[in-house]
Amino acid sequence: MSLRLIVAPERTEVVADTLEADLRVTNVVVMRGCAVKPPGDLVLCDVAREATSEVLDWLREQGLYDEGGVVVTAVEATPSRNARATEVAAPGAPDDAIVWDAVLDRAYGEVRGSWSFYAFLTLATAIAAIAVVTDSSILVVGAMVVGPEFAAVAALAVGLVARRRSLIMGAIWLLIKGFTIAIAITVVLAYAARLAGWIDLSDVTGERPLTGFIWRPDRWSFVVALLAGCAGVLSQTAGRSNALVGVFISVTTVPAAGDIALSLALGAGEQLAGSAAQLGINLLGMTIAGVVTLLVQRALWNAIRTRQRPSVGDRDLQRRAG
Repeated sequence: MSLRLIVAPERTEVVADTLEADLRVTNVVVMRGCAVKPPGDLVLCDVAREATSEVLDWLREQGLYDEGGVVVTAVEATPSRNARATEVAAPGAPDDAIVWDAVLDRAYGEVRGSWSFYAFLTLATAIAAIAVVTDSSILVVGAMVVGPEFAAVAALAVGLVARRRSLIMGAIWLLIKGFTIAIAITVVLAYAARLAGWIDLSDVTGERPLTGFIWRPDRWSFVVALLAGCAGVLSQTAGRSNALVGVFISVTTVPAAGDIALSLALGAGEQLAGSAAQLGINLLGMTIAGVVTLLVQRALWNAIRTRQRPSVGDRDLQRRAG
């Protein structure tokens, strides 16, 4: 991970010397007096992912979070010899480490809500409704991929583990508001299609061999939600965003929302209850799995760090580790 730090001049020497002495840190650069907002010195460095959270905790204690600036970015490749030596000096594997500051910052960003979130969720719900009418499994998959709701579910899990009330409430509110808006707009569209004679009650209550599972949740619905939630959180904490596509096409949240909208527009009460249950089961399962996954990751990583000896030259960080 690459760190860009703005440091008050009176703290620059301590910060730079400590980073230089840590074997898990490399490419340390100090530029005096070049930072304007906030004012101070600019310090650049690359840190092994496994050590990033520990280094950031120490920087927080030095006041950089309050009086300076901290920017964390992922490094695509570090082919130099000194970077490889830095990675060897860090305990564990990079994918096992959780950079909590980055996870929390991303989670808070996800629950702010944006027009694009509501737009994508509405479009996904509308596609899912068409999938139900046409009994198209391909459109169901398409709706799942378009849906953006997993980010809010992951943020909810992070908030529960980190005990951040504002993050928990923000995620819950975003999910409620997002699905309410998406379903309401899809209900209007479905009702307009009904008035135009494009659809009727039989399109929802008739035989649907490819999409009937949407409103008929069973034990496997919860199991799949648990597995998808686990995979989704792991992909985010390990920086494997490409795995999220598989998560999106595993859970039946958006398809259930589309079926809810159709059931409301056409008066299919029996399917309304089943679809609502499917939506709730998937959201609950993913949240539980996300919380458990984060707790297990944290426990395993703490155990790895406890078994490792401090790095030679790790001055202040060694003393903090005891």
